Amino acid sequence: MGENKVELSVHQEPKKGNYYCGDSYFYKETDEEFICALADGLGSGEYALESSQAVMDVIQHHMDNPIDTIISKCNEALSDKRGAVLGILRIHFAEKWYSFTSIGNIGIIMMSSDGKKKRNIPSAGYLSGYPRPYRVTQDELTPGSLFFMFSDGVNERTLSSKTFVSQNLNYIMESFKQQQAKVNDDDTTFIAIKYNGN
Repeated sequence: MGENKVELSVHQEPKKGNYYCGDSYFYKETDEEFICALADGLGSGEYALESSQAVMDVIQHHMDNPIDTIISKCNEALSDKRGAVLGILRIHFAEKWYSFTSIGNIGIIMMSSDGKKKRNIPSAGYLSGYPRPYRVTQDELTPGSLFFMFSDGVNERTLSSKTFVSQNLNYIMESFKQQQAKVNDDDTTFIAIKYNGN
C-alpha cells in the first residue's frame, strides 16, 4: 500500500476517578477504504469497556461486510453485556464518497474543504442485543475533508469554531484539549480525521 490517504489523531481519557475508559475505537486504512468506529459502553469503568471493546472486536473482524451485517453482529456480541452506543465512518476511495451511521450519542461533525460544516443526527437508543433502527448518511468526498467523532464526554457546545478551521490535526487536537473541562464527568474520546486523497 502507498502513502496513507487518511490522517488521524485521538485524545482519550477516562471519567474522573476511573482507571478504565468505557470508550473504545478502531480504525484501519486499506487500498479500497478507511473505516473508523467509536463505541461508548453504557455506564463507566471496566464493564463499560467490556461492552465497547466487544463491539470493536466485531468491527475489526467484519469490516469488509455491509453495515447491516456489522450492526447485527455487534448486537449479537452485546446480548449478555451492558450495551453500547456506536458510530461508524467509512471512506470509499475509488468512489469518492463517505458514509456514516450512529446509534446513540456518538457525535460526528463533517467539515468539507470549502469550510461547510455538517452535523450528523444520531439515531436514538443503544445496542444491547436487540435490533435498533438507524440511518446511514452518505455524501460526496473531497480532498481536505475533516471528520470529528466524539463520545458524550465531549460537550459540543464548548468546541470553538477555531477547532475546526485548521487543516493541521495537531493544532486541532491541542485546541480541543485546551477547551475541555479540567474535570471529566464522563469518559471522553475525541477523534479528528483528515482525508488527503485525490
